[in-house]
Amino acid sequence: MTATMRIAMSGCLALAIAGAPGRAELAPGPAPAVAPRPGDPQEARIIGVVIDPRTQAPAVVLEGTRDHRRLAMLIGVAEATGIAVPLHGITPPRPLTHDLLLTLLTRLEVSVRRVLITDLVDDVYYATLLLHGARGELTLDARPSDAIALAVRAKAPVLIEDRVFDKAPRSSIPAEPPI
Repeated sequence: MTATMRIAMSGCLALAIAGAPGRAELAPGPAPAVAPRPGDPQEARIIGVVIDPRTQAPAVVLEGTRDHRRLAMLIGVAEATGIAVPLHGITPPRPLTHDLLLTLLTRLEVSVRRVLITDLVDDVYYATLLLHGARGELTLDARPSDAIALAVRAKAPVLIEDRVFDKAPRSSIPAEPPI
């Protein structure tokens, strides 16, 4: 990563932390809700982006809506920016990568239906992205941080398999994220 790219990422992250004004309305409306059933993945609320006090790395904090369990998933600075910017309603002067991808999907008449975080193996989280278009549904393997950044913009639900909560490390997760 070049020095210019690092400065740009730092600037976007600083805007997200500062809570700069603006509103990014990139998707027409929320995707249909998924009815929770025991044993099914549960919908998760994106609490926010924090800095893990142990590693000093950014993490996205998710909370299950059925049982209110939380997990903090370590992510990179660019991914933290990609999630925090739309969470705070910030409209960057130029589209970020996830904005560009959602615009492309929208113009191709493909919608983001949902994100499913499926597993945690050797400290690596796995996710799938469910898309819907004229040819039907398409499921793609995705990094959870990228899928979450798209879901925030598309107002699509994020679901988490219970086994992921079971495997996730217990950590001290702040009640109110600073970013």
